[in-house]
Amino acid sequence: MKKELILKKCNKCDTLIKIIKKDTSIICCEEEMHIVKPNSVDASFEKHIPTYTVSGNKITVCVNHVMDIDHYIEFITMITDNKEETYYFNPNDKLEVQFEYIKGSKLYSYCNKHGLWVCEVK
Repeated sequence: MKKELILKKCNKCDTLIKIIKKDTSIICCEEEMHIVKPNSVDASFEKHIPTYTVSGNKITVCVNHVMDIDHYIEFITMITDNKEETYYFNPNDKLEVQFEYIKGSKLYSYCNKHGLWVCEVK
């Protein structure tokens, strides 16, 4: 799969935007927004990387993470070459979603404190 989730974030106000096409300089709070690079190695006590189980033509995606008011997973996204699907969460929500099983797709999770995390569907 070639398509990636590209996000930019403001260091001052934490505004987060998704880049769909051409990546250009974007200014927020009088500073250039920076690209949020996804992590794929989880060395912290809290888990951030999406995990999944396959059942037929579906995958159930979870993230082993707290869902507190000040620390939670904001969204989980699956991306393929021609499809993007996102589920948004609030504190105290159950972190579990289902997607179509597509080998090679990428799963992203976004923690409000620790940023973007990614894994590939095998």
